[in-house]
Amino acid sequence: MTTTSTTPIYKSIKGILGLALLSSVTLGAPVLAANSATAKDSENGQAVHEHSAMNAPSPAKLVQLVRAATVQYIDVNAATAAGYGPFLGCVSGSDHGAMGIHYVNGALLGPSSVDVSQPQALIYEPTNGKMRLVGVEFIVDSATWLSTHTSPPVLEGQVFLFNDAPNRFNIPAFFELHVWAWRDNPNGAFVDWNNSVTCENQ
Repeated sequence: MTTTSTTPIYKSIKGILGLALLSSVTLGAPVLAANSATAKDSENGQAVHEHSAMNAPSPAKLVQLVRAATVQYIDVNAATAAGYGPFLGCVSGSDHGAMGIHYVNGALLGPSSVDVSQPQALIYEPTNGKMRLVGVEFIVDSATWLSTHTSPPVLEGQVFLFNDAPNRFNIPAFFELHVWAWRDNPNGAFVDWNNSVTCENQ
C-alpha cells in the first residue's frame, strides 16, 4: 500500500499523537506497564471474548477479514510495538454508545488505496486498567482520496462515511469506516457508535 506522509490529516494526527505520547511519558501513565502486568488476565478475557465472537452467527465477509488481520493485536502491547498509539482518549457518544480508545498508526494515514489488512486505527475498550480489542476504524484523508477518485472509498461493499471539518478530532475532512470485528454492535457491524462499548469502566 502506498502512503503519503504529507497529507493534512497525517500531519494533524501525527502532531496530536506526538503530544499524547509525550504526555503519557511525562505523566507516567502506565499503559504498557499495566497491560504487561495484567497480560495473562487480559489474554484470558480476550480469549473468552474471541471464542464467543467466533461462535456468533456467521458475520459479514469484511468482519471476518478484519478479525483475521487484527488477531495479532489482541494484546495492546503488540499494537504499540507495530506503531499504533492512543489518540484523544476514550470516545463516548453524546446520547448513546461509545467507540472506545483509538490507537492510530500515523504511517498508515493518507493512502491512495485502502487495505483491509492495514486499518489506520485499532479500537480498544478500557476496562479496569486493561485494554480489550473491540474493532477498527479505516481513516482516509478526503482531499488526498478525491484527488484521484470520484467517489468515497469502499471495502467489501461497505461505503466509507464522510466527516467534514471542523470535527470532534480537529483534523481535516476525512472518510471513515468502523468495523466492529471483536464486539457485537446491536445496530450493525459498520455503525459508528456501539451501544455494547463503554468508557465508564476505565
